[in-house]
Amino acid sequence: MDLTTFLVTVFCLVDDWLTGQHLQLRRRGPRPVLADSEVLTIECAGEYLGIDTDAGLYAYFREHWGDWFPALRTVHRTTFTRQAANLWAVKQRLHQHLLTQVGYDPAITLVDSVAIPVCRFARAYRCRRLRELAAWGHDPVAKQTYLGLRAHLRAHLRVCWPGVIVDGRLAPGNISDLAVAEELLAGRAGWVLADRNYGSTRLAAQLRGQGGWLLAPPRGTRGTPRSSRGGQRPPPGLPLRQPAWLVGRRRRVETVIGQLAGRYHLKQVWARDGWHLWSRWLRKLLSHTIAVLLCQRTGRPPLRFAELVTR
Repeated sequence: MDLTTFLVTVFCLVDDWLTGQHLQLRRRGPRPVLADSEVLTIECAGEYLGIDTDAGLYAYFREHWGDWFPALRTVHRTTFTRQAANLWAVKQRLHQHLLTQVGYDPAITLVDSVAIPVCRFARAYRCRRLRELAAWGHDPVAKQTYLGLRAHLRAHLRVCWPGVIVDGRLAPGNISDLAVAEELLAGRAGWVLADRNYGSTRLAAQLRGQGGWLLAPPRGTRGTPRSSRGGQRPPPGLPLRQPAWLVGRRRRVETVIGQLAGRYHLKQVWARDGWHLWSRWLRKLLSHTIAVLLCQRTGRPPLRFAELVTR
């Protein structure tokens, strides 16, 4: 589809849901000049196009799509930014609604985390950005200490690896992956595929009580089907080494994280407080889910975002 069709499709998805919900978003004050469905469309479409700053979204759509969003020319940039941040709860509910439209297999769950640095190491002692959330942590990929956050993602996949983000949390960098994983996986059943950071007998026991099974290789070894350092045995019939299809499904979460870091600029933190940070995080998840949904509806592989829109 072309960019015009993409914008119309995203607007229809958002506006139809808002119209059907009859939400009372404001109890007092005047109605906003720019409709909430227009703000959400600008955010989701702009994130897909690689525009992740509020100033960039405001400038791009005002210059190139001003005829489609005429009210955008009459509001100030700070008004647009404040309205977008205030819609964080609407983004969360819309994301849950879109999950009912996307095809994915809830029996296969993947968990992983990615480091989000707030500032450079040399400036950390005088950095005031996100002081209530940021903490020291270690990035195993970059092999360096950082002051920042770890975004804990959980994606439910089909056997054909749809790559749908079902839930995502933000936590300080000094909180372990296991602490957030126990909350993310509460009440989940089925297979849980993870890397060595999630190998834990406590997490494995929690999942067994919920009717689930953890597959996470222990530290220091490769290819073993044991799910934790404590030695949880694999189910009968599972080979001694993880088969290629299982490893491929576990690595699909890395593809999703790569899209968030590349197309959606997840590691570039522009927010200065938790309110704006959470709103930006939710719009990235929402935009990613919309892109997966449109790929499925147009008959494309679910993560072929580059083929979705032709310019």
